[in-house]
Amino acid sequence: MNNELIYLDNNSTTAIDDRVIEAMYPYFKNNYGNASSTHHFGLAAKKIVENSREIVSSLINSDPKEIIFTSGATESINIALKGIALDPNNSKRHIITLQTEHKAVLDTCKFLETVGFEIEYLPVNPNGLIDIENLILSIRQDTLLVCIMWVNNETGVIQPIKEISTITNSKKVLLMTDATQAVGKLPINITEFNHIDLLCFSAHKFYGPKGIGALYINQETVSPRQIFPIQHGGGHERGLRSGTLNVPAIVGFAKACEIASLEMTENTTYIKSLRDILEIELLNIRGVFINGSKEHRLYNTINACFPNFDANMFIDRYQTIAVSNGSACTSALFEPSHVLLAMGLNDTDAFSAIRFSLSNKNTEQEILTVISSIKETLIQLAN
Repeated sequence: MNNELIYLDNNSTTAIDDRVIEAMYPYFKNNYGNASSTHHFGLAAKKIVENSREIVSSLINSDPKEIIFTSGATESINIALKGIALDPNNSKRHIITLQTEHKAVLDTCKFLETVGFEIEYLPVNPNGLIDIENLILSIRQDTLLVCIMWVNNETGVIQPIKEISTITNSKKVLLMTDATQAVGKLPINITEFNHIDLLCFSAHKFYGPKGIGALYINQETVSPRQIFPIQHGGGHERGLRSGTLNVPAIVGFAKACEIASLEMTENTTYIKSLRDILEIELLNIRGVFINGSKEHRLYNTINACFPNFDANMFIDRYQTIAVSNGSACTSALFEPSHVLLAMGLNDTDAFSAIRFSLSNKNTEQEILTVISSIKETLIQLAN
């Protein structure tokens, strides 16, 4: 990687922590047993998997039995949504979600529509937050599940999950949350919520390896038997995710969770200080505004709109600055962010938005360099 790269796309993925790599290494080279094998070598691998499960569960204060290892949040979302919906004993056909959810949720919901489910895509307010009264009115007798992202990946907007969980619990409706941008960044004690039933997250969003994540299943409200397995072949992970376990990645996942639990407060303070420097300077530029609630927002994220500014042009021009414009590329055609459109932006403003997502690897000098580059681009555009 170019040593001059300034990486501000950490909501997409973070750099893996050196301590995580060190923890994983022995399970590639020496301790490479299959955790499903019954010989001593395999049993040793199984033991480290279960130890890792305990560490991962402790990050959200759940029971280790409530953690199912997956390849990441996208797979967790598919297992949970499809599995709950396709359970032969389920007769409810109505699911509620938000228009601003990640494509992993939206595309899975689109699939469920093709097999007879009614999906209600609730709008959000211009600040990106859910209208709680609208949610209450939308829940019906045949509502199976409410699926709301905890922290939006494009804007950093934090939804009121505790309030939502109180509502769904009182209505006897399941609550699933994509917590991919929340776990490892925000302190989460799952017991403080009035029944989050399903929760998904990935290691690579907080300095862990790619290709590993988890599905939390509340054992008080959801039995694994209520989740129809969408993958078969061995019955691993309580029958919900068949396949040989990725022991090195699971070990790395656990190490990332351990580090997060110890360093989250320090990281929050440091990253927020950099985010504030960047945001203050950006808002000093005429016409720039922030997309999403500033009060209810993750401390590492800024989604800023630069009127009459081509975000893609900036990204292409500055190859040493990694940021995101929040657009999805489909069939080689760039589309405006569905999140920003749902918040009321027009196509032009959506194409003029840049997401900056910071990590503990960033420095103040990097932030100042990015600010200078943006100002330089705007000056050239004005001329």
